[in-house]
Amino acid sequence: MGFGGISIWQLLIVLVIVLLLFGSKKLRSVGADLGGALKGFRGAMKEGEEETLTKKPEDSAKIEKESTTAGRVIDTEVEQKDEKKV
Repeated sequence: MGFGGISIWQLLIVLVIVLLLFGSKKLRSVGADLGGALKGFRGAMKEGEEETLTKKPEDSAKIEKESTTAGRVIDTEVEQKDEKKV
């Protein structure tokens, strides 16, 4: 038994079929695109972490104040005026 009930032979057969359908050149470009996307995602995550660590206390207080007022609901009543001309 292999991964989740799939044997190594079944995985090899699937790999051969994929290679025949797409070709090695297309798979290489898909792999490079996927690797570039993962690298960009990791870079963005690292930038986000650095940004949160370097924020000033005033910035976090401002963000906290904005987030507490953003979820409030104001309940009002609307009255309609009927103006009749005689």
